[in-house]
Amino acid sequence: MFTLRVVPTEEAVGLMLAHDLTRIVPGEGKGPAFRRGHVVTAADISLLLAMGKEHLYVWEPLPGMVHEEEAARRLAAAGAGQGLTWDSPAEGKVSLRAAHRGLLRVDVARLEAINAIGEITIATRRDATLVEAGTVVAGCKVTPLVVAEEQIARAEAMGPWIQVKPLAPLPAGLIVTGSEVFKGRIPDKFGPVVEEKLERFGCPVVYKAYSDDQADRTAAKIREALAAGARMVLCTGGMSVDPDDATPGAIRRAGAQVVTYGVPFLPGSMFMMAYLEGVPVMGLPGAVMYEKETVFDHVLPRVLAGEILTKQDFVRMGHGGLLPR
Repeated sequence: MFTLRVVPTEEAVGLMLAHDLTRIVPGEGKGPAFRRGHVVTAADISLLLAMGKEHLYVWEPLPGMVHEEEAARRLAAAGAGQGLTWDSPAEGKVSLRAAHRGLLRVDVARLEAINAIGEITIATRRDATLVEAGTVVAGCKVTPLVVAEEQIARAEAMGPWIQVKPLAPLPAGLIVTGSEVFKGRIPDKFGPVVEEKLERFGCPVVYKAYSDDQADRTAAKIREALAAGARMVLCTGGMSVDPDDATPGAIRRAGAQVVTYGVPFLPGSMFMMAYLEGVPVMGLPGAVMYEKETVFDHVLPRVLAGEILTKQDFVRMGHGGLLPR
């Protein structure tokens, strides 16, 4: 809708700026001194020249073209699914923000297809991550000051490519395994860590029990947790390949269908995901007790967002699954 014209700054009085003009003041900050659409006045000239702007882009209507700010607005509106808001354009970019705490989901294939159209540039945070309300999760812009309408229309036709799914707390069953804890030889330090993580998401623990390294006993307690109303069961410890670590076998013996035992994610690779009568059952490796962040911290929000995880979901975790330590 616009064509650009370059004019000497001294000749721009009465003309409309085609884009924001950023001013940097060392020690004070950076920001737009003039906004797109500002009509240049004689009083502006000295500041513009001091900013190093000896020529300015001004715009005039032209069929078939879209200004960068309008393009960014349209990209944001078309791409945003549930749980998102967006800001007014700033320096040609529109930012998408999480409207609430939740699980960020990005349709990566669709996003890549849009970025391949031509002069569209959209950047997002990583898919399947927990975000807080107000977090900027994506930025939408185009490279030039004006872009072909056809490019924006193609992106719009692809539909939404980002959303923030709300989280719903689930009543949890917690089974702390290990003969050393079951027989009182050492205090339970694993259970409190998991309970604290659950509390952050408002998940009540409706069943808690201790079990030794007997698979039958642990399996029985898993089923007791379901009977007590748990809609998520967490078994702590006993997840290695040692002969006394019987938790994986106990989860299977309870009748759960195992999705995966072992994930390409560090720390926490000896994690197990299973489902019993539609209820997620997780085997938590020892790393969950002493590492600040593990695979469990990435799986839990997905479970609370109502997702049913598959083997392929865990296969994809290998990309980005090595956490800094």
